[in-house]
Amino acid sequence: MHKYLRAIGFSKFNSRNELKRLLTDVVINSDSRAYTTGQDDIMLGEFCKDFAENMGIAVCGEFDEENDDKFIYDYYYPYLRGTGVTTTEDVSVERHAEKESYAGVCDDVKVGVSLIFYLQNRIPYVKAQAQRRLPIRGTTLTLSALSIKGNVMLPIKKDEYQKKKSQKESRNRNNLIAAARRGDEEAIETLTLEDMDMYTLISRKIQKEDVFSLVDTYCMPYGVECDQYSILGEIMECRTIKNTLTGEEIYHMSIYCNELTFDLCINTRDLYGEPRVGRRFKGIIWLQGFINFPE
Repeated sequence: MHKYLRAIGFSKFNSRNELKRLLTDVVINSDSRAYTTGQDDIMLGEFCKDFAENMGIAVCGEFDEENDDKFIYDYYYPYLRGTGVTTTEDVSVERHAEKESYAGVCDDVKVGVSLIFYLQNRIPYVKAQAQRRLPIRGTTLTLSALSIKGNVMLPIKKDEYQKKKSQKESRNRNNLIAAARRGDEEAIETLTLEDMDMYTLISRKIQKEDVFSLVDTYCMPYGVECDQYSILGEIMECRTIKNTLTGEEIYHMSIYCNELTFDLCINTRDLYGEPRVGRRFKGIIWLQGFINFPE
C-alpha cells in the first residue's frame, strides 16, 4: 500500500484485494488517459481518476507489444494537482532507477536548497524526450504536496513595518544569492558575514525564546527519500473537501513557505489542531510537481 494513500482519503484501505479493485476501477473508469511511445518503442499509458477536486490516483504501466489492448500495470501513486504557478525557474528531470517514473529538480534561490519533487506529468515529458525536443525553454512549475502528519501552529505577531522590512531583507538576500551563483566574490563575502551575524543573534535569543517564535518558515529535506520535506509555512487558504468514494474529509490548504506558494492536502485525522488562514502548518510532506510546458 502506498504510504500517502491516506492523505487523499483512503486511510481504511488495508488489503491487497481492496487495492486491486480500486486500481481496476481507476483504469476502467478513468477521468483522463495519456499515452505515448518511449525511446524503446514501448507504448506507455497513464490512467487518472479524481476522487475529489484535483485529487485522486494515477495508474501507470505499458501496453503489451503483442496485444495492444492489454494494459500491464506497473505502479500507481496518489496525487494532488496544484493550482497556479509556484516558480518560473528552470527544471531538470531524471528517471528513477527502479521504474519508469521521474524526479524533477528545481534550484530556486528563495528556498535555499534544491527542491526535488515527484513528476506528475511524465507522459508529456517522455513524449518530448522521444522527439528530442529537450530542453524546452519557457516552462513553469506547479508544486503540490501530500502529508500524513502535521500540526497547526499560531503565527508570529508582526506589524506592517516588520512585514515590509522582512520582505525587503528577503529580496536583498535573493539578489545576493543570485550574484554569488554567478561568481561575485563580494556577494559571497556579504552572505558569509550575514550568516555569521544571524548565527550569533539566534544563539543569543534561543536561550530565552522558543525556536518557533524566531523561525517564521522553513523547508528542509526529511528522511532518506529525496522528495520528502519537513516544512513550516503560513496557511493562505483552507477548505474541507470529501473523498467521493470513502467519504473521508480532507483539509485542502494553500501554503506559503520560503516565498513559494503551493497546494497541500492532509486527512483531517492526521492534522493536530484547527487550520485557519494566518496560522502556520508544520509537518512532513511528499512533494509533487507538474511542469507546465509552453503550448
